[in-house]
Amino acid sequence: MKELRGETYIQELIKEGEHQQQDFKFEISDVCKIAKSLSAFANTDGGRLLIGVKDNGKIAGVHSEEEQYMIQAAAELYCVPPIAYELTTYIAEGKQVLLADIKRTEKRPVYAKGENGKLLAYIRVADENILATPVHLRYWQDSSDTALWKPYIRSSNSFLLKNDAKRNYFRNFA
Repeated sequence: MKELRGETYIQELIKEGEHQQQDFKFEISDVCKIAKSLSAFANTDGGRLLIGVKDNGKIAGVHSEEEQYMIQAAAELYCVPPIAYELTTYIAEGKQVLLADIKRTEKRPVYAKGENGKLLAYIRVADENILATPVHLRYWQDSSDTALWKPYIRSSNSFLLKNDAKRNYFRNFA
């Protein structure tokens, strides 16, 4: 991880506010919530998390390496499939701010494990992470060649689920 003095850069990002490709996090205390944000960015247009910045844009800074480990756990253990990200530390106003850069993934959907272990896919709309709709899931299924969609078979112009795959698929979203 790189550590840079980038007060001007961080201030410029903060001036943009939260939007479809940027989210502020005061701290990382819940790995499931971070996985949800990572899923949303990866499934939409990519984006960045500024950790150590409050929702009002004030720099609070991060005080430990725990946030770094929480992001790593969210990306590798709570996102399915695991996602790649780049983490950079900046110094702004004398405080450390982490910038996690998440790229849009080509193999969508990326699911986030919830507190109950349930896998859900999210998208980013404006400054919010929202649950992906069945339409999103179907679009990704139609345009994907990943193992996740192998239970689907093409029949005419529609896709049909084999019975066992259908039960397993919908069990995740019920």
